[in-house]
Amino acid sequence: MYQIKVNQKFNFKTDNKNGEIFLDDDLINIDFKRIDDKRFHLIYKHQSFLAELVNIDEAEKKMVIKVNQNNYNLDIRDQFDELLKNLGLENLNSVKIKEIKAPMPGLVLKIIAKEGEDVKKGDNLLILEAMKMENMIKAPADIKIKKIQIKEGDKVEKNQIMLILD
Repeated sequence: MYQIKVNQKFNFKTDNKNGEIFLDDDLINIDFKRIDDKRFHLIYKHQSFLAELVNIDEAEKKMVIKVNQNNYNLDIRDQFDELLKNLGLENLNSVKIKEIKAPMPGLVLKIIAKEGEDVKKGDNLLILEAMKMENMIKAPADIKIKKIQIKEGDKVEKNQIMLILD
């Protein structure tokens, strides 16, 4: 059983019982053919649909699919997620990150982030040179830069705090 929220608006409950697909407790008949790893052809109620998996984030249980040129954002929850939510334990895996530490000794080549700036997960924060290689340090989550503890040209040691987050 899965709870699926589409585009943060529409909620559906899906289930697979003995190979049959149910949507909100109603049996649905879909002809389904895999084209490749990311594309599928579906026939539902005598209509043809081309579906493509655009993006999947397994850790967050989110995906983006494109159906006939329209993108749909899906948030997926299974029965265990629902149980944790009902018990008030749904945010146990989210840890508030307070600082970015140097992953290795090195030289700060460039600082891209600015104090007070809001950055998204995966955004570039700074470039750290270690063992003659440039390493891009990226944001581990959506964060706000509270204070920058280093400057360009600084030598840092492993686990030295480089950025303090808000």
